[in-house]
Amino acid sequence: MHLMILGCGKTGRLVAEVARARHHKVQVLTSKENRAACALTPDHLQNVDVVIDFTTPVAVLENVEACVRASKTMVVGTTGWYQELSRVRQMVEQGGTGFLYAANFSIGVNLFFELARTAARSLRHDYRGQIFERHHANKKDAPSGTALTVARIIREASGAELEITSFREGEVVGMHELVFDSPADTIYLCHDAKSRLAFAEGAVRAAEWLAGKKGFFDFEQVWSEL
Repeated sequence: MHLMILGCGKTGRLVAEVARARHHKVQVLTSKENRAACALTPDHLQNVDVVIDFTTPVAVLENVEACVRASKTMVVGTTGWYQELSRVRQMVEQGGTGFLYAANFSIGVNLFFELARTAARSLRHDYRGQIFERHHANKKDAPSGTALTVARIIREASGAELEITSFREGEVVGMHELVFDSPADTIYLCHDAKSRLAFAEGAVRAAEWLAGKKGFFDFEQVWSEL
């Protein structure tokens, strides 16, 4: 496949490396080259199969609009834009394109989501829950998209709203902890990312899965098929 990677940060560069290792043709656009989605024209995207976005929350909407106009399939790993989720879904469905997004493309984190859904039952038995997340000092959004996803899963499973505490420090790749505490004991669930490799591999595999499909997908719906 011919993949276009938007964003040349640490994760974007790693996505490009993984894609090349999986024998895809790769083109990378930096934020300067694609200011206000100026490079995402139908002509420029003509031979591209899937666009993968690891940019910033502010850039995502313009990138999505441009890709929909060009009828191009898109995978988005950027977080911090989910308040516009319904608008993006509408654009994608009206445009008849393919779109897949995720708060986190790591298989381990998606297993963590499943454990969180099961553990939410503890809230019916005198437990109180809390979410903690730590990321590197340069991460733009807080709470993280992954922490917000955990909170949504708990809310859907139990009706409870959990407090999220965020830390931004050093070079932490990403740590998420879900704690359930009762007078009798404490349950800890933790996912600690050692590197960005799992995010990058998941994003490329998502692009491979999405190629040729139309519709609006969340990685939670499809990761087990990968």
